[in-house]
Amino acid sequence: MNAKQRKLVFRILPYAVLTLIGISFLLPLLWVLVASVDANALQSLKVPSRFTGGNYVDVITNPDNQRAFLIGIVMSLGQAVLVVLLALLAAYPLSRYQLRYKKPFMLTILFMTSLPITAVMVPVYQMFLTLKLYDSIGGVILFYVASSMPYGIWMLKNFMDSVPADLEEAAWVDGASVFAGIRKVVAPLMIPGICTVAIFTFSGSWGNFFVPYILLQNPENFPASLKLYQFFGQYGMVDYGSLAAFSVLYALPSVVMYVLSQQFMSKGFGLQGGTKG
Repeated sequence: MNAKQRKLVFRILPYAVLTLIGISFLLPLLWVLVASVDANALQSLKVPSRFTGGNYVDVITNPDNQRAFLIGIVMSLGQAVLVVLLALLAAYPLSRYQLRYKKPFMLTILFMTSLPITAVMVPVYQMFLTLKLYDSIGGVILFYVASSMPYGIWMLKNFMDSVPADLEEAAWVDGASVFAGIRKVVAPLMIPGICTVAIFTFSGSWGNFFVPYILLQNPENFPASLKLYQFFGQYGMVDYGSLAAFSVLYALPSVVMYVLSQQFMSKGFGLQGGTKG
């Protein structure tokens, strides 16, 4: 092999490797999409002999699935809203005031963002039993909020640092209070950061299986992430068509939330650009 051929190989090899990696990720997704409209879906990927929407109808019309999706959305949205509100209030003094122990506190928050959730589940489980919060949807939301607060505070503090303090001071001169300044001046200019934190926290709780599996017992309180159990029957029998349809519907809220947030994020960047002039 001459130098020209070796150069060609080294030029093509990275693209070939990336293509193989991309295919390995796309094949499971393709199976989910195809199996969801296959009346006789199997574990292997195949072209359906007959396309059908019956799998989606069975999943959507099932009352247990409807309740599971509703509980999951309530948990995820409730967590996202509370985290954004509380983290915004917590990030404000860290960004605007010269606090004595601010740096150690921020480093502690950074450490907490990397703490594995499995390491704290045993004491949390015991605490929930003591506080009578076990098998409570509200208790799970509170745990989601507490576990997401370090990330929310860290991110919103960094976004708030980029908002000029002069704008708040001008609002104070006009008679606005501190909370009015946050609501009317700071928050609109932090829409990209708020959307980022909201999307991350929503997706994290929406796709979380481990926490509700440990903290919930009654099947009526199970969110959508736990309802996948219903598609795995005894002796290895699985309804692959309904499982695939449920998976597609389960992925929709995260996709829809991301798409809807784009207009708000672009509006936020436009406002920030306008303040520089």
